[in-house]
Amino acid sequence: MISSEDFRKALRHFPAGVTIVTVKGGGKVHGLTVSAFASVSAEPPLIMVIIENRHHAYTLLEEAEAVFAVNILGQDHSELSNRFAWVKDEDRFAMGNWTTSATGAPILVDALAWLDCRIHARYPAGSHTIYVGAVEASCVPQEEAPPLVYWNRGYRKLHLHEEEPPK
Repeated sequence: MISSEDFRKALRHFPAGVTIVTVKGGGKVHGLTVSAFASVSAEPPLIMVIIENRHHAYTLLEEAEAVFAVNILGQDHSELSNRFAWVKDEDRFAMGNWTTSATGAPILVDALAWLDCRIHARYPAGSHTIYVGAVEASCVPQEEAPPLVYWNRGYRKLHLHEEEPPK
């Protein structure tokens, strides 16, 4: 088996979108930067996020009535992403324009898109837990804005290649 260092070294070469996952559980709210996010099913609409078991969000997501939202970030959200990744003692929600939707989990008003979810299933996976969310509401506030991308230990900008017309 490879070391966790070698594992991380290999995976840093896979580009990922960046999200802020917000959680409401046990009467508390919390948020964290997450790149381990994917769609699962269109019918019914299901998504998944993967959260480390040592993280504060894990405790809230284990509450019976816990809900979460995935806020997909645009390339102008790098400062907000860093805040939700690294700020420990301050209110992470002091920056950004936040509201709520169907479940009551915090929603970033100017996200590229957001998905508001109830927990459909929980699956233990090593040091993490996979949370499958049933999407209750969604919105695409910035349909054409470029996403925030994380690759090789840094934020990157997406460059779209123009296709040349056939000759």
